[in-house]
Amino acid sequence: MAIDIKLISEVRETTGAGMVDVKNALDETNGNKDAAIELLRKKGIIKAAGKCERQTSEGLVHAYIHSNNKVGALVEVQCETDFVARTDGFKDLVHNIAMHVVATNPLYLSSAEISEAEAEKEKNLQREIIIAEGKPEAMVEKILEGKMQKFYSQICLLNQAYIKDDSITIDDLVKQSIAVMGENIQIKRFCRFSM
Repeated sequence: MAIDIKLISEVRETTGAGMVDVKNALDETNGNKDAAIELLRKKGIIKAAGKCERQTSEGLVHAYIHSNNKVGALVEVQCETDFVARTDGFKDLVHNIAMHVVATNPLYLSSAEISEAEAEKEKNLQREIIIAEGKPEAMVEKILEGKMQKFYSQICLLNQAYIKDDSITIDDLVKQSIAVMGENIQIKRFCRFSM
């Protein structure tokens, strides 16, 4: 079922949730606005959306070294208060993010960090592949949109499926943690090392 952009905008305006989260909720609820809002509430996304603007100045830098001692990662995750930064839940979140970075080797935190030139280069390459496969010209842009989403999910940490639960992304994991801990949480940076 194709979801109307007007409906997505209405739910976004009501909830403050991101466009992708709203679209996914509407897809899951077959376009039912009220059910989608309830689903966003259950996932903690509405609560998280309201906290995203609050300043983060505390947090942790955490190192994870894989058992083979040949690959590791450093991550910086920030929250609002030192109290939350010292909780086991926050420490577990930061550890799991570092472990995820080691396992998946993302190149960027989000798609916003990818240069316009690199994104355009990938888009042109994918467009050529789609055309070479003989897809109808009317479908090229729609297929291209899906290919670019897949590209971002491979190289951008926040877009990647979480290694411990592939039904959510790292961005969803952070939003769920915001809902549970009641504070804004942001992954600021990461670095992966390997031999």
